[in-house]
Amino acid sequence: MHSLLSQSLPTYTQLLAALEQACNEFRDSLDTRRVSNPNACLEARALGDQPAGFEAFSQIFNDEIAPQLSASNGGRYWGFVTGGANPVATYADWLVTLYNQNVSKGGDSVASQVERQAIKWLTELFELPAVFEGVMTTGATAANVLGAMTARQEAGLRQGIDVAKVGCKDLDCTVFAATPHASMVKALGLAGLGQESWVQIAREPGTEAMEIDDLARKLSECDSPGKIVIASAATVTGTDYDDLTRVAQLCRRHKAWLHVDGAFGIFERLLSGPNGKTQGIELADSITLDCHKWLNVPYDCGVFLTRHPHTLFATCNVDAPYLANSEEAFPFMSLGIENSRRFRALPVWATLLAYGKQGIKAQIQRNVTQAATLANWIDASSEYELVKPCELNVVVFSASAANTYDTEALLAQLNKAGQVFMTPGRWLGSPVIRCAFSNWRTEQRDVELAIAELSRLAN
Repeated sequence: MHSLLSQSLPTYTQLLAALEQACNEFRDSLDTRRVSNPNACLEARALGDQPAGFEAFSQIFNDEIAPQLSASNGGRYWGFVTGGANPVATYADWLVTLYNQNVSKGGDSVASQVERQAIKWLTELFELPAVFEGVMTTGATAANVLGAMTARQEAGLRQGIDVAKVGCKDLDCTVFAATPHASMVKALGLAGLGQESWVQIAREPGTEAMEIDDLARKLSECDSPGKIVIASAATVTGTDYDDLTRVAQLCRRHKAWLHVDGAFGIFERLLSGPNGKTQGIELADSITLDCHKWLNVPYDCGVFLTRHPHTLFATCNVDAPYLANSEEAFPFMSLGIENSRRFRALPVWATLLAYGKQGIKAQIQRNVTQAATLANWIDASSEYELVKPCELNVVVFSASAANTYDTEALLAQLNKAGQVFMTPGRWLGSPVIRCAFSNWRTEQRDVELAIAELSRLAN
């Protein structure tokens, strides 16, 4: 090693000691540190010419960066749908960095086999048919991009067009959706199908769920040979589920590809089984889900599943001589966006092994119970309005006329105080507050603290 580098290289003993100290300090501060830091600011500094060394980095991180990071790993960060990193997954993620595998294809390690087994375990966890195969992604956005691109590829093949090879120039494709997640709209744009070109399906009154009769009518009226239907399990604000069985039946009748965005809503399947709200998801052509949400593994980790792995392979594969040393039928680099891939399957594999189906189910139920506790308090309060019944883990509410603040100002004050963190939304055209419970660390005392904060702000 060059002497200039060796001067600043810490020993593993130093690294482990520093890591242990950082872990202990962070763990001990989670209950007291600010949940969010809206005014965070990093001091500008020029890049030095000479190595500053590990100690300089450690001091700057501890003094300037760590205090300004959010407590998103803690039990009171309820914005978006954010999971915490469970202990086993945290340890597994450290191992991922230590071993630093590039899971692009097999042939040099067991890492690809771990990912395949983790995906198989996920299909078993959610009671999906064994025909589903897939790939780990950076998150639901990347999985939705794969959903859009694979559906586009299939639409092209039905028209004699290999879109991955020759492009979309002559492609005839129509997308249908009712309440697609923003990441799905982004995916449609990235896939060249257009963020604004999809056909709006009416919603069931008072919900974000797809109106089935309107879908049937618009599919019947469409003569495009490349039909794609985007369904939700569940929607981002209302936690509403499309009637996936009926949607799938219509897709089959009209030869449409069905992609279901089940980023967090698919976990409801652990509570109600295959005949609950997610009934019919097993009939989809492709499915998106997130592991860094309710499975509580570290960011970032999503999954794309499809019953058409050959189409996914045709979408993503590129032949190159320097890549041809694997005997795998579908190497992961030919099933996803990236050629270079982190070993993100290991924390998933470790979580599924360590906690099992019953352990994961118990955590899901805890979060659902916590959400119901907050929702019941809001429903009984004169200062707040429960905008819609809480049916899973997301509480949607607003300030009532009796409140000191309007809804948007209330959210700003709530997050500014730093005790809890929630995010905004809109429901039937009006601003609301979304509070999503999906962290394994959340306890009853956290819900009670949030209730105390809401009471304080209301008065």
